[in-house]
Amino acid sequence: MPIDSSRLNSRYEEQGYFVIRNYFTDTEISSLRKVVLKFHKLWKQNNSKFYQEEAFNSSLITGSEYLASEDRLKLFNFISSTKMMAIVDAVILANPAFMNTQLFFNPVNPKQKDFWHRDCQYDYDVEDQKKVIQETQVLHLRVPLFDELGMEIIAGTHQRWDNEEEFNVRQEQKGCVSSDSISAGKKINLAAGDLLVFSADMIHRGLYGLNRLAFDILVFDSAADYIDYVDDDCLPDSSILAEINDPRLFTNTLHLKSMR
Repeated sequence: MPIDSSRLNSRYEEQGYFVIRNYFTDTEISSLRKVVLKFHKLWKQNNSKFYQEEAFNSSLITGSEYLASEDRLKLFNFISSTKMMAIVDAVILANPAFMNTQLFFNPVNPKQKDFWHRDCQYDYDVEDQKKVIQETQVLHLRVPLFDELGMEIIAGTHQRWDNEEEFNVRQEQKGCVSSDSISAGKKINLAAGDLLVFSADMIHRGLYGLNRLAFDILVFDSAADYIDYVDDDCLPDSSILAEINDPRLFTNTLHLKSMR
């Protein structure tokens, strides 16, 4: 499927997200799903208490703890596939680097509610959050493995600060909780084969329900100081790296690691 890089870049700059419907074939999704489900089964067994009580995501899917080299290579080649790199290159114009992968699923605990957040709020205080959203770029590329309710986002908040309503809900101020509705929220349903690209720093929330299992790839601009967030084990070793068709994302990360 040919893409218009300029249009996607403009859309992302203005809105902070875009969706491409039916971007992946059934065969591509089936192959990816098989590997991810293998990881998910083993991760749940090893994190049973956490999974039963509060978990809604896992990370380091490309690591060596649960998957053999053959399956890790399949993930690395999907992440750096022609289709995926065309999107990454359209949004991050210079030296994009691989950060991590995450898997989002429904919490077992029925009392858990989906919640509004910016990813940066877990690492920075409010004043620093205001700076981060202007200065850095972390990209989520979400690949739903089954049809799901998707995401709810507030367009444009990757480049502007919260209004009063958004801040009170996200930060749970003035009697609000983070699962409250926000008037500007836009729901984006997703189906297996779709691709959702969005800024990690925009105000957003995942929507629980259906057979939610979304594989997220996180990519960052090499100019941003995020290399300390990268776990060494989720990167390919030299033998796997040699078999990756387009290793740029990973070699950029490895280069940044070597500079520390």
